[in-house]
Amino acid sequence: MRTDKIDALVLETLLAAAVAAPSIHNTQPWRFGFDLGTRSVTVHADRSRGLALADPDGRALHLSAGTAVFNLRVAAAQLGWQPVPHLLPDPYDPDLLATVRLTRPAPDAGPPDYRTLYAAVARRHSSRVPFTGRTVPEPVVTGMAGAARAEGAHLYVPDIVQTRRLLRVMSAAETRNAADPARTAESRAWIAPPGSSPYGIPFTTSRPLDAAGRVPMRDFTGRPPGPGRPRLRFERHVQVALLWTAGDRPRDWLLAGQALERVLLVATAHGVRTSLLHQAMEWPDLRAAMRAPSAKWCSPQVLIRFGYGPDAKEAPTPRDVPRPAGRRAGSSPQGPPGPGERD
Repeated sequence: MRTDKIDALVLETLLAAAVAAPSIHNTQPWRFGFDLGTRSVTVHADRSRGLALADPDGRALHLSAGTAVFNLRVAAAQLGWQPVPHLLPDPYDPDLLATVRLTRPAPDAGPPDYRTLYAAVARRHSSRVPFTGRTVPEPVVTGMAGAARAEGAHLYVPDIVQTRRLLRVMSAAETRNAADPARTAESRAWIAPPGSSPYGIPFTTSRPLDAAGRVPMRDFTGRPPGPGRPRLRFERHVQVALLWTAGDRPRDWLLAGQALERVLLVATAHGVRTSLLHQAMEWPDLRAAMRAPSAKWCSPQVLIRFGYGPDAKEAPTPRDVPRPAGRRAGSSPQGPPGPGERD
């Protein structure tokens, strides 16, 4: 669909793509608005849905918002606009994380060709089930790395030895989280009963644990007396990629979020499943241990597990899609934010 008119339907299309982005615990810590004067979609932080223990500095919040910014760009280009992002545009308003201005592309250039990425927006989801043993081909992995570079970040794809090292660090973080009652309570608060909230991880979502203990999938329920979780045998040779940036400030986090979503959409377009491992990033010492060994300046942002696997059996996790009609810039949908993730 190509259009020169910005109306409620266009804005709803943009916002539907934006909220399809992944966010930590599916907190969806964003609000959107539209600035008529500059024809810009504004992206604001919603710190009421922040995680005080898992994300005290707001790094994961910015990362999450960055993924939504990239989806906005993809949808705007699909509608025929040239999206012009501006990160942290107001130094006096740290909650205004980004604006995406909708401009008309040059006649001889046209908007960015994101057709394959736009088609992947609705199909992308985090897969928490075991992958098959089929290896993702090198050209696809190279394309994922190129997607990260295009957004100002880096993708480190480790060998088998380094993969095991990164997974051991991630496992240590999961063990710490499970042993911390406060962190367990925080994560449990984002498990949503069916139909209760557009936020958080639905209780019915399949979240098996690895019977062999190689893949440290996040256990939102903690250790007993929490409800039991099925244990399945995950892939023997795990493929992972570390997304990292040279800097480690809010702007770098937003760039990393855009890079993350571009990587995930490229993977999805090639039929590759992905899931995100973040536990080690929540402990400063373990995050430092996740650094790529060959990078002088490396700020780890998230570990991506990827591979081939079955289609998800469960329904997609819910999203809160704002209705743009009659909303001022920075407004959010009515109703209290409930705990509750498509990711």
